[in-house]
Amino acid sequence: MTVIPLTPESSAAEVIAYLRSLGSEENRQGMRRYGIRIDRALGISHGMQRDIAKKIKRDHERAFELWESGIMEAQFIASRTADPKLFTVQNARDWAAEFDSWDIVDGVADLFVDTDHWRTLIEEFAGDEREFVRRTAFAMLCWATVHRKKEPDATFEAYLPLIERHSQDPRNFVKKAVNWALRTIGKRSLALHAPALAMAEKLAASSDKTARWIGKGAVRELAAEKTLERLAAKAAKSADRQRRKPVLH
Repeated sequence: MTVIPLTPESSAAEVIAYLRSLGSEENRQGMRRYGIRIDRALGISHGMQRDIAKKIKRDHERAFELWESGIMEAQFIASRTADPKLFTVQNARDWAAEFDSWDIVDGVADLFVDTDHWRTLIEEFAGDEREFVRRTAFAMLCWATVHRKKEPDATFEAYLPLIERHSQDPRNFVKKAVNWALRTIGKRSLALHAPALAMAEKLAASSDKTARWIGKGAVRELAAEKTLERLAAKAAKSADRQRRKPVLH
């Protein structure tokens, strides 16, 4: 079978044919070692998937056709090529309903964060009892903390009670995401470090086994000298930038 080179004009069918040509059973089995479900996977690295997404560029309609294929790699590429300005709350709900592996959750959550509905979705998904939907809320919180640089720190401090509220969910892919979110908030800035560390210490002293696990893991990283040095350097760099800004009269 001849595979047509991909371009921004490539159809969903052509992208899927190209993906199938790259599939690797060895890679599929390797994914299993990381706890990734491989039922719908072809075995293509994330780096290669990102390269394909860059090559074909944004096409909102095609993104939905790729998603409907059910192939995990096609769905990840769909999330990289959909237009976040056109992506609705209902679109996010529909896609999240199909999540069945932490890998696809963490990849697609990045798209959700780029939409105007990200805060609504975090609250809604955190309250959802489905394991991978709830994980989506905390994966989104991580990506928002990192990527939404213009968002005030207060926005993320306000999510600490949400982390505490779900810190007793013992399901593996939820508790790991809750821990991830707490650590990420604490590493965003010096201003957020103290309240995040205080929350981590509170959870570490909890009588609940899962909350203790989350808290202790976060304390270990947030209290590490390397973390403190990185935050201090980041704060100094930010202060230097502010000093260098021209004064407008």
